Amino acid sequence: MNEQDFAETTENLQPNRRKRRRSPRRIIKGLMFLGICGGLMSVVVYSPLFTLQRVTLHGNTYLSEEDILTSGRLHKGEPLFQLETDAVTQNLMKDLRIESVIVRRKLPDTLDVELKERMPVATVACEYGYLDLDRQGKVIASYKNLRKMPIPLVTGVAMHDKYIGDDNTDGNVQKVLEFLSLLDAESLNHLSEINITNPNAITAYTNQSVQIRLGNFDRWEEKAKLTKDFLLSLPNARHQIEFVDFSYTAPFIRLKGNLTESEVEVHKGAQ
Repeated sequence: MNEQDFAETTENLQPNRRKRRRSPRRIIKGLMFLGICGGLMSVVVYSPLFTLQRVTLHGNTYLSEEDILTSGRLHKGEPLFQLETDAVTQNLMKDLRIESVIVRRKLPDTLDVELKERMPVATVACEYGYLDLDRQGKVIASYKNLRKMPIPLVTGVAMHDKYIGDDNTDGNVQKVLEFLSLLDAESLNHLSEINITNPNAITAYTNQSVQIRLGNFDRWEEKAKLTKDFLLSLPNARHQIEFVDFSYTAPFIRLKGNLTESEVEVHKGAQ
């Protein structure tokens, strides 16, 4: 290529180079647009309108909003968009009372929490208060003052040096948990207490203070079925019941008042 051809080629490229140069005015406009978008995002993120004000729970029976705030390390008033739902989920899963959980933001000020709880079946006294145990005997909650819970209190025993996450080591308590695990949630809700002071004369009490005499730890499945059937029929009983005895192979019900000598076979129902 001679000098003349090279010069012509160079001249032809100059307009293209000029076209590729960005206008300073366009760059400034782009920066201004990004700045405005960033400002709007800051306003949205830090606006009082989009701060955490409430937690809605789904699937909970025992856990409260306060429990979720504590376990999730949440604080009302913090920016909703700064909450990392994955981090909140991980925090909640460290709570042994929670089996699974899904966390979602719900504009403008709500955190939606759908969870599945580990189900406690009994409460037992300890040296500093009370413990809730699940079916396997794991301590899933502890508190100082006895709370109104839809599960029975196991009396006649006290646990020591047990905290959340620990496992029960008392043989009699474990046998009671096996019995309670055979009942459904509705049946557990109708029992207020199980006394195991005498392992050969275990006694349960309904919310209406009706005794259920269970005897020893034998025939647990049979006694659990009888207990469940009795609790189901109890609201429809025609007479006041003093106690029901399942410790014998031929269980019976004893009625109060003028009928204290009456004994009715359980499989015939609470009449």
